Amino acid sequence: MCITASAGKIRIKTGIEVLKAEDFKSLQGKRIGLITNPTGLDNDMRSTVDILHNAPGVKLVALYGPEHGVRGNQHAGDRVDDNRDAVTGLPVYSLYGKTRKATPKMLEDIDALVYDIQDIGSRSFTYISTMGLAMEAAAEQGKEFIVLDRPNPLGGQKVEGSLTEDDCISFVSQFKIPYIYGLTCGELAMMINGERMLEGGKQCKLTVIKMKGWKRSMTYEDTGLQWVPSSPHIPQPVSAISYPISGIIGEFSYLNIGVGYTIPFQMFSAPWIEGDKLADRMNALKVPGVMFRPIYLKPFYSTMQGEQIQGVQVHVVDYKKAPLTDIQFLVAQEIAKLYPEKALFKVADPKRFRMFDIVCGTKFVREQFSKTHNWNDVKDYWYKDVESFRKLSKKYYLYK
Repeated sequence: MCITASAGKIRIKTGIEVLKAEDFKSLQGKRIGLITNPTGLDNDMRSTVDILHNAPGVKLVALYGPEHGVRGNQHAGDRVDDNRDAVTGLPVYSLYGKTRKATPKMLEDIDALVYDIQDIGSRSFTYISTMGLAMEAAAEQGKEFIVLDRPNPLGGQKVEGSLTEDDCISFVSQFKIPYIYGLTCGELAMMINGERMLEGGKQCKLTVIKMKGWKRSMTYEDTGLQWVPSSPHIPQPVSAISYPISGIIGEFSYLNIGVGYTIPFQMFSAPWIEGDKLADRMNALKVPGVMFRPIYLKPFYSTMQGEQIQGVQVHVVDYKKAPLTDIQFLVAQEIAKLYPEKALFKVADPKRFRMFDIVCGTKFVREQFSKTHNWNDVKDYWYKDVESFRKLSKKYYLYK
C-alpha cells in the first residue's frame, strides 16, 4: 500500500525525487548497487530499494547495508551479516560486520554504487563513515559513486568541534571534519573527494543528485518531510538535534542520557542527582538558546534500568543560538561542583576512555577536562578549527 504524503506541506525534493523526475537518466543502462536503509525513501514513503528495483532502464543487482541493516532490523552496534532481501530477493552485503569497506568481489557485478541514507549531521554517527569507505572502494575498483542528497537535520550553518586528529581516526571519526560539520551528505562526499580525504588520496568518479528547494537555514521541520528513524534511538528530528548534546558523554554509563526512556539524548540523570539543584545551576549558566528543567523517571531498559533517578531535561528553545556539544560538558562541570566524588573522570570506566577519545576526535578533551572539570579550559581547543573549516567547506556548498 502506498502512503501519500501531503504534497502541499513538503517544501523540497530530495535526491531520489529529483532522480525520478529525470527518469533515472543517471542510472540508465548501468548495473546498480544501492547503499541504503529505511530512511532511503521518496515523498510517498516508498523505499528507494523498491523504486530502483522497478525503475525502467535501471538494473538493480545488489544491496549494501550500513549499521542497523538495509531494512533497519539490526540493533545499534550489532553485527550485520550478508543475506538476501526478503522483498526483492537481491543479495544484501553487510558494510557493518567483519567487512566495513566493500570488497572487490562485492562490487564485481556493478557499474555504480548509489548512496541514499538520511544522516543526522554528527561525525560519530556511522553512516558517513560507511559512505566514505564505499567511495574509497569505488575509487579502487573503478566504479562510479552516486549520492542521492538529503537534508542535514542540523541545517547547513551550525559547525562545532575540532577536526579529528590522526590518532583518533576510526569508524566513529573517519574523516578530519568537526563533530557538527554543517554539510549535506552530498556536499560532504564532494569535500571528501575534492580534498583527497580517502586513503592514499584516492578520488572516485562522483555524482551528486542535488535536492531542490533546500536551504542551509532549514531545520528538518522546515522541509515538510516525514521523519523515519535513522536508528532505534533517533526516532524523531529532535533526536538528531539532541544526539550531539549528550552523545559524547553517553559513551560512559555514569549518567542516563535518555536512552532507555522516551526522550533519548535529551537528558542527564542518575540516582544520586538532585534534579532541582542541577537545573538551578544549569539555568544560572545562561547557556544561549537552552533551558533546563528537573526530571524524575525510571528507565525502562539500558543504563539504570528500573531505578528511580532524577536530573535535568534539556529544552532547546532557540536552536540557532544553542551550542549543542557544549551542553554535556557544562553538565559534567556542574555535577563535579555539586558532587565532587562523582566528577566525570573520577567515576568513568577507564576501559571506555579510548572510545570517548575517538568520538571526540581528540585526546585533549579528556586529558584537560579531567584535570579541572572546567569547560572553559577546553572550549577554545574544541572550537579552534571551526572558522577554517567553514571557509574550506564553502567550496563544496550546493545550496545557499
